Amino acid sequence: MQSNDINQAYATEQEAFWAGEFGNNYIGRNVSETYLASNIALFARILSKTTAVSSVLEFGANAGLNLQAIAQLLPSSELSAVEINQNAVQKLQQLLNGRVNVYHNSILDKELPPLNADFVLIKGVLIHINPEHLGQVYEKLFNSSRRYICIAEYYNPSPVEIVYRGHHNKLFKRDFAGEMLDKYSDLKLIDYGFVYHRDSNFPQDDTTWFLLEKTTP
Repeated sequence: MQSNDINQAYATEQEAFWAGEFGNNYIGRNVSETYLASNIALFARILSKTTAVSSVLEFGANAGLNLQAIAQLLPSSELSAVEINQNAVQKLQQLLNGRVNVYHNSILDKELPPLNADFVLIKGVLIHINPEHLGQVYEKLFNSSRRYICIAEYYNPSPVEIVYRGHHNKLFKRDFAGEMLDKYSDLKLIDYGFVYHRDSNFPQDDTTWFLLEKTTP
């Protein structure tokens, strides 16, 4: 179900990049049973460190491959997604027989409706955010979480830009979780891990994940 329409005046070139043709082409790139199995394995490990998760919110959900995996692990949970690309939004609206509450927004939208969930997820999205706006994104992740925040991204101990499929200024690696822990004193690190692209059973794209928990409601 679509709950809000996107503001087409983007604040950054990265938003326009993912809302447009490149974002459209990305949608089907990783759709496979193998990828879904890898996601189920990944989130089974992460969610095993949590308790009483009844609602999940994903920022930058694309076509919903992460939420599809989580739905199998938490079949009675309420699922919500924020997504910038219109074609991906249409896929999300059809996902799991319309079970996902979908918000067609950029994560940087000032008009983003107030959202809250027990478990807030961002995976493969922070790396594509303009670094000057990361503080705004961290704030939205923190404020929308009732308890847990999961960050799954490319990691680097210091900020660095990487050429992404021939495009400059579109992919940035850094210690996103560490920056959130420094920014919010009432966050603590629960667990973390790495999934290698050569894993023989459940590969991911060299993803480093971090599970954070609020120490105060």
